Amino acid sequence: MIASGVFALVISVMLVLLTGKGDASARAADMLEDVTRSPIDAAEGLLRTGGRPRRARATNRREELLEIFYRVNLLHRLEESMWQAGLYLRVSEMLLIIVLMFGTGFALSKMFLHDTIISLVAGVTMGILPVLYIRFRRKRRIREFVIQLPFALDLIKSSLEAGHTLLRGLQVLVQEFADPLGGEFRTVLEQARLGMPLTRALDEMLKRMPEEDLRLLVVAIKVQSEVGSSLGQIIGRLSEIVRTRQRLQQQIRTMTAQSRMSGLVVGLLPAIVLGIFSLVQPGYARVLFYDPSGLAALKLAIGLDLMAFFVIRRILKVDF
Repeated sequence: MIASGVFALVISVMLVLLTGKGDASARAADMLEDVTRSPIDAAEGLLRTGGRPRRARATNRREELLEIFYRVNLLHRLEESMWQAGLYLRVSEMLLIIVLMFGTGFALSKMFLHDTIISLVAGVTMGILPVLYIRFRRKRRIREFVIQLPFALDLIKSSLEAGHTLLRGLQVLVQEFADPLGGEFRTVLEQARLGMPLTRALDEMLKRMPEEDLRLLVVAIKVQSEVGSSLGQIIGRLSEIVRTRQRLQQQIRTMTAQSRMSGLVVGLLPAIVLGIFSLVQPGYARVLFYDPSGLAALKLAIGLDLMAFFVIRRILKVDF
């Protein structure tokens, strides 16, 4: 029965994904509109229309659920994280993936372990895997962007000192750099061609790349456009500041590497020891899996171990 339920869930997800596809012209119009507005504007537009996209073919219950999530700001954060990670999917599609992962983890755990609490934990763990993947891609993409940023600033400075305009410098930047930096500045240029002011296009890029070093560049361009100053010198100085911040961050990671590794080893050590005892002396660990008191102690130990692991990570996180 559980296997049939999982199969039905997979079929229903596939049907929703297939029926949610609009025609080519409608999708092209939506993409053109999305280029000229931010994810925040899109979320506010959904709220103004009652959480109902114009070409949605979902049921009223699904629309009400999406509206509730938008009101508590969950879908907005998920949408922003997907944009920052470079995953251009619909929020509804990502939600269906999360629900499918949760159902699969819960059903498989219930089938083999026959414990509701453990099945819920397994389902939640499987359900947050897509969110963790989005977070991983987001961090990696932002890190790659920051690594490319000082060299991009040097190129913009050289272009300005050679007599080119800022837009021409950005065009050269797009031609010379690969993603993610090249792709983000290409979006800025496309928005500027569609009539959006350059400062607003840069603000939109800052929402997609929430990095402090990029914020300094946006502020410098705004100051130059309002007050008037030597933008080339400002960007040259900014390039030195960004490189200094990156060296400082690398030094901090080097000094905390031993502590981070110690926390990882301490967090994984109980699971490793339990696995070794289960293989070498199964009788020692049998009580933890079949006795009610052992199961309660195992659940408590897992919870405390996870809490200690996250506390250690939070202590070693240095903000500057």
